[in-house]
Amino acid sequence: GMAWSGLLANFAAGVFMIVLRPFKVGDYVIVGGIEGTVLEVGLFVTAINTPDNVRTFVGNNAVFGGTIKNFSANPFRRVEGAAQLAHGVDTEDAKARLLAALAEIPNIAQAPEIYINTFTLAGPVLTVRSFCHTAHYWDVFFAQNKAIATTFGAAGYPVPEQRLTIKNAA
Repeated sequence: GMAWSGLLANFAAGVFMIVLRPFKVGDYVIVGGIEGTVLEVGLFVTAINTPDNVRTFVGNNAVFGGTIKNFSANPFRRVEGAAQLAHGVDTEDAKARLLAALAEIPNIAQAPEIYINTFTLAGPVLTVRSFCHTAHYWDVFFAQNKAIATTFGAAGYPVPEQRLTIKNAA
């Protein structure tokens, strides 16, 4: 009895998925808690290849009954990163240098944006946002992180560190 109910639930969810098509073969998704590239959408299960190359089968009831994140559905994605600065670094200089470095990265679709997001004990944190075609997301993500590291290193900026001053009350 219970085994049949699970199979029927997976089958019904499979039918809905085939009709509604929230994703297709080749899309990069998170479904049923599993992240990866869709290999097959069947009536009972969806086959996904995870980033570490493990083929995983997710029951369609788990797929359709939960949140579906489809990273391939839209033509462009935002690539967001953080750039920690040390105290005393001129944020406008850092932003200008970083924008120049980001302009050299291929596949960035529009002008990147850089904002001061927050302040930590180590100094201000910049948020770096760029957009790219979905197919180039990881290339831009890693190139953007490399640009942050190399630009700040070439500028001679000090490494951010938390400062703690201990005073003896005696």
